[in-house]
Amino acid sequence: MLNSKKTNILLAMAGAAALMASSPVLAQATAEPTPATAPAAGAATPAAAPAADAAPATEEAAASHHGGGITPISMFMEATVIVKVVMIGLLLASIFSWTLLLIKLFEFGSLNRKTDNFLETFRGARTISDMRAIATQEEFDGNPLADMAAAATEEIELSRQSGLSVTGDHLDSALGRATAAVNAVQAGLAKRLSGGQQFLASVGSIGPFVGLFGTVYGIMNSFIGIAESNTTNLAVVAPGIAEALLATGIGLFAAIPAVVFYNYFNTRIAGYGTRADGFAAELLNGISRQLDKGA
Repeated sequence: MLNSKKTNILLAMAGAAALMASSPVLAQATAEPTPATAPAAGAATPAAAPAADAAPATEEAAASHHGGGITPISMFMEATVIVKVVMIGLLLASIFSWTLLLIKLFEFGSLNRKTDNFLETFRGARTISDMRAIATQEEFDGNPLADMAAAATEEIELSRQSGLSVTGDHLDSALGRATAAVNAVQAGLAKRLSGGQQFLASVGSIGPFVGLFGTVYGIMNSFIGIAESNTTNLAVVAPGIAEALLATGIGLFAAIPAVVFYNYFNTRIAGYGTRADGFAAELLNGISRQLDKGA
């Protein structure tokens, strides 16, 4: 009885093996994984890829936006209109400041050379008529000291032609009129030499604040961009902040030379003013001496 049961089990197993060998579809279904598992694993990969690539794509876009590198020119080109206007205005102010420097350097150089020549010639005069002749020479035309000498001697000549006495008891009144004529020329001298100083003072005082305005406006736009892009990655936000800070840099670039030029020319103006004051005293003393001599 026991042997017959074993024989039946063996026969059943042999029949199942023969059935599986004769049916390829069944064998393949047993060897391969279930269809439900494979698509599920494959579907997870495409869904995760966009999220993983989002940050590199943003950084790549920011890099390509600035041409792969940040330079002052690229920062200027990518700045907003308001910041560009600020930068252009400051650059023009800087150019005008350097132009004023060159103009006034040539002006003071020519002024001092002509003044030296005039003083050398003027001190050889022996009479008031000689003084007037030297002061009105064409080569000294426009020189402040020559204009002072011409104004003083002309006043004396006008007094004589009017029949007024310029000697004796009337000497003081004649010298008073000559002094007033000299002072009028000196007043115009101060205005003439200070030309352009107001512009330099303005650029030196407000230049940094104008640049700061451009920086504040640019940084505001940068923070708005940070909020809209929902990222704090420095590769994305740094270029906008750098563009804004460039405005302050240009403001300082315009202001610092303007302040230096302003102080330098103030010193030159004061020095020439002292020289003019000394010549005025020398001129009036010479006129007084000639009038005492009756010349």
